[in-house]
Amino acid sequence: MKTEIRVSGLGGQGVIRCGMIIGMAASIYDGRHATVLQSFGPEARGSASSAQVTIDDTPIGYPYVKHADILILMSPDAYRQFGATLKPGGLLIYESELITLDRPLPQGARAFGVPAARLAEELGRRIILNAVMVGVFAGLTSVVSPQALEKAVGESVPQTTRELNLTAYRRGLEYVRGAS
Repeated sequence: MKTEIRVSGLGGQGVIRCGMIIGMAASIYDGRHATVLQSFGPEARGSASSAQVTIDDTPIGYPYVKHADILILMSPDAYRQFGATLKPGGLLIYESELITLDRPLPQGARAFGVPAARLAEELGRRIILNAVMVGVFAGLTSVVSPQALEKAVGESVPQTTRELNLTAYRRGLEYVRGAS
């Protein structure tokens, strides 16, 4: 089954890495097909950043995400730009302390807010909020297995921050389980 995911936020939040982790987990560890496209502003930090991830059981002919099954949004600008692109029945995962939902969701869609930046700060580094979001994604969906996502987190970050990122990933999973 084809799933289209968009991850968006600001440069410096780990948006691109979040998309890469999801794509890597699906393709390398779950044996599925995946594409990841990225876009970002000319500034290294603070500009708009986005990753488009498509996952399918068959080869992917068109990698662009126009209307996402799953939106992972980490900034108010990302919500303004992409909030309306969620498909009916889709899932919106958003940074609840930065984004205020001010428009109705498409029919059958659901939203899950998580204070990812705060959870990351509690672990000592705000920049790992992307790993928290990957954990939340793992806890709310079955698109990619949690085990594959955990392996991809461990393989996608520098050795010096591996344990911290894995802890952030697990914190995201725990947050979902605690909210259920």
